[in-house]
Amino acid sequence: MMNLLKRLQYPILAPLIGLSLWQAVVWLTNAPHFILPGPLRVAQAGYKNWESISGHALVTATEIGLGLVIGILLGVATAINLATSPRLARLSLPLLVFTQAVPVFALAPILTLWFGYGMGSKIIMAVLIIYFPVTSAFYDGLSRTPSGLLDLARTMGARPSQVMWRIKIPHALPSLASGLKLAAVYAPIGAVIGEWVGSSNGLGYLMLLANGRAKTDLMFASVFVLAIMTVVLHRLISMLANRVSAMAASGEAPPKI
Repeated sequence: MMNLLKRLQYPILAPLIGLSLWQAVVWLTNAPHFILPGPLRVAQAGYKNWESISGHALVTATEIGLGLVIGILLGVATAINLATSPRLARLSLPLLVFTQAVPVFALAPILTLWFGYGMGSKIIMAVLIIYFPVTSAFYDGLSRTPSGLLDLARTMGARPSQVMWRIKIPHALPSLASGLKLAAVYAPIGAVIGEWVGSSNGLGYLMLLANGRAKTDLMFASVFVLAIMTVVLHRLISMLANRVSAMAASGEAPPKI
């Protein structure tokens, strides 16, 4: 019981301190509630509008989840292909880096124009924003396989596929874990930006709607729901990443897809 309390003291204490500072700023500045509502007013708005918020949150969560799964699968597949073919890597890596020079936020209107105002453009936006971190992190791990192990594998006549699945991928799993943690934070950003540009559902749409009607407390409530979703997602992905790292430490080969 004491160990559980020690583990929970910081996750509980940090939000309490943040809420206290927030309320202190409201009291000290005497800001109007439509400029800076207090925590209690935001909580009341969230309670009163919970049915609407939960419906929009479900849409955003679906976009984030699908974008995350697709982006991770594409990133992992790309990294493995780049590590398998050095020529492909030399041709593709500069192009991947160049695509990151284009602000992904600027692509949101184009994606909305191409794929409409539905869920598709938001999922693609989430995929784009997490694809490069996952690909880059995993490819970097695949490229840093100890040369001694590769020489030993060649000496023993291992096939390229065996080298990839039995040596390179297990050693690159910690790098993949780092990429997954970044993806968990970036995916909600892509989905919400897509909703800001053009949507009729989702937390991003609800934020814009509340802002246009001067319902700042509802906007803050939507932001907090999004933040909680992101924290929970990051925690779940971190647990998965820890499992992936444990596989690498134990020498367990990943299952073939």
